[in-house]
Amino acid sequence: MTIRHALNLLVFLFSALALTAKDAPKKPNILFIFTDDQSHRTVSCYPEAPDWVKTPHIDALAKEGIRFAHCYMGSWCMGSRATLLTGHQTYGVKSMRMEGEYPGSVYDPDKCPFWPAVFRKNGYQTAQVGKWHTGTDNGHGRDWDFQKVWNRPAFPGNAGNYFKEQLIQTNGPKPVMTQGYSTDNYTKWAEEYIRGGHGKDEEKPFYLWVCYGAVHGPFTPAKRHFEDYPGVKVDVPKDVYPPRKGKPEYSRNKEQWVPGPDGLPVLKAGRFAGRTVSGKFIHGTDLHSLERQYNQGVLAIDDGVGRLIKALKETGQYENTLIVFGADQGIAWGQKGFQMKLAPYDGTIRGPLIVSMPKKFPTGKVCPKPVGGADLVPTFFKTAEFDLPWKMHGRDLTPLLEQPGRQDWKSPLLLAHTGMSFGEDCDEVIDMKDDPIYQKQRVPWWVSLRTDRYKYIRNLLPGETEELYDMKKDPEELVNLALDEKHLALLRKLRKKTISELERTDCKFAGKMPPVRTP
Repeated sequence: MTIRHALNLLVFLFSALALTAKDAPKKPNILFIFTDDQSHRTVSCYPEAPDWVKTPHIDALAKEGIRFAHCYMGSWCMGSRATLLTGHQTYGVKSMRMEGEYPGSVYDPDKCPFWPAVFRKNGYQTAQVGKWHTGTDNGHGRDWDFQKVWNRPAFPGNAGNYFKEQLIQTNGPKPVMTQGYSTDNYTKWAEEYIRGGHGKDEEKPFYLWVCYGAVHGPFTPAKRHFEDYPGVKVDVPKDVYPPRKGKPEYSRNKEQWVPGPDGLPVLKAGRFAGRTVSGKFIHGTDLHSLERQYNQGVLAIDDGVGRLIKALKETGQYENTLIVFGADQGIAWGQKGFQMKLAPYDGTIRGPLIVSMPKKFPTGKVCPKPVGGADLVPTFFKTAEFDLPWKMHGRDLTPLLEQPGRQDWKSPLLLAHTGMSFGEDCDEVIDMKDDPIYQKQRVPWWVSLRTDRYKYIRNLLPGETEELYDMKKDPEELVNLALDEKHLALLRKLRKKTISELERTDCKFAGKMPPVRTP
């Protein structure tokens, strides 16, 4: 072979390789739409939603994917996000701590790496839009290629501005005061990115995390929705008023609601949870009016979901995008007497989860298995076909996405609430007088194990009542079976399984939990 022939052959081979690489299928995009304090009861495709609730765009996503019936991302906003960025329960999120004026928080990125950096190093473009709630360092340039965020920990003076007049950081530390309704702003910026704006690299797959601040308090709908849902009625929770037999002390006598003149529950005087950013109640302080106002705030989220999916379809990216819709946790409206999150009950923390990629997974299905936030991270890695960079506490949900009704999935869901403590500060169960959440809201640390049928709750206060509920017969969690000796064998089994799951996930306090009150 002559030198000329050899050179021609090399040129041909290099051209072929380049063509192959160019034409090779791109890894799937991932769009994670993440909302705040949004209960599953606000999404109309969930049977627990009132019949007047309408979320057509989120429902359409469910028709194109899998709706998870029982999802528990976490117990409160910052903890849920820490889990979703690390794949760890809060007690495994190293170096993170609350510091300075709330919601000030910090972490050491060397001790507490966030997994989007791994995607970024392996060919993905990573982007985040909306609420940042995990440390003053937002990770731009390390974890994120593009960021346009409202950084609550960095600017605590602006931390209450959920819906207007937000300090927005764009690809760096300098904030700019930004007007407009935040839900619509976040949708606009995310849509622009999907359509190729904000430096999006069309040659790379993307991971886009859209973090809405809605429907967190102060519950403020878009003005265009102020008159929606007229004349609504909601079912009054059976346990809205105390006392609640069989409950632990903190929830037995919880009283955030009192009977109004017509007997309908109203928020106690001094409660702010129904107010808007203007300090006013749109409709009133009774349960019907407040749930109406809350669900009005969901409508702009639903609009946003529709716009983002439309953008994916119009740009030809829909079929190659895994779309995930979920919330950091739910929130109670009277359940167990609460108007807040934190507590381990479905009424307080259960949220929606919908996953869709019609070309890969079944459509219009419901998965009954309980899942959590820690499960999403290994699922994202499986989608991208990357090896896990460290031990994760959750389980890859791909088998359930492929077969939502499979019966051989026996993994229970572990969830832990450790207040405002993370990582090393959770090596021991602290005295609750040192926990700010407990001092303010009176909800102690707890661990919970959810199986297909039962929920076990261990409250981490010395001598406190354990809880056990049959979620099939008693979905409102009214009857604590842990107090009935007939269920002692089951109680002991789930107690043991909970400790086993804590040990599997390297929980340092697994063998050092305070003693419980037993039948």
